[in-house]
Amino acid sequence: MDVFVFGICGGSGAGKTTLTRRLVERLGPGAVSVLAFDAYYRDLSHLPFDERRRRNFDHPDSLDSDLFLQHLDALRHGSDVDVPVYDFSTHTHSGRFERVRAAPLLLVEGILLLAFEEAVGRLDYSIFMDVPEEVRLQRRIHRDVTERGRPETHVRRQFVATVAPMHDAFVQPSGRRADQVVTGDASDEFVGELMAVLAPGVAAATAG
Repeated sequence: MDVFVFGICGGSGAGKTTLTRRLVERLGPGAVSVLAFDAYYRDLSHLPFDERRRRNFDHPDSLDSDLFLQHLDALRHGSDVDVPVYDFSTHTHSGRFERVRAAPLLLVEGILLLAFEEAVGRLDYSIFMDVPEEVRLQRRIHRDVTERGRPETHVRRQFVATVAPMHDAFVQPSGRRADQVVTGDASDEFVGELMAVLAPGVAAATAG
């Protein structure tokens, strides 16, 4: 199987996951698979919980890039992979895995995706979602409070201490590596534009 790899990058709360979901809905089952770089945070079960919470999860070193690239290569060559399920409430691997099946189109999304040159070289096309900081902060608060059970004060403190500085140091500069920088949300119009970009690659991969 030939696979077309499409990368979606942007800061925390930029709308990457929402866009990915909308693209999957448009493309339909069997045509697309999704690999999230954020699933590859390093397991911190060997550390006390208070120390885990103090770790800088927004630095590139917090991610197991070697395993991510191995799985990315496998999917690019048509092989399924078992992705570890990360427990964001405890900052540890859950011990469970989710099977990602290879498909003609592979959507790869992550905050630091374009910060790794090795990953950039494996993408056929990529976009960087450039969203204002205040919008990203409000979205992160909503997600972390409702989905990960974290107090809003902790979310805001972490954003100031690590999220914003690491965004400025690593995430925002990586946008220059994208094929396209976009602003705004995953509107119907924008999703349609991306479908036009992706369709030839999917067709070629399917034909191959």
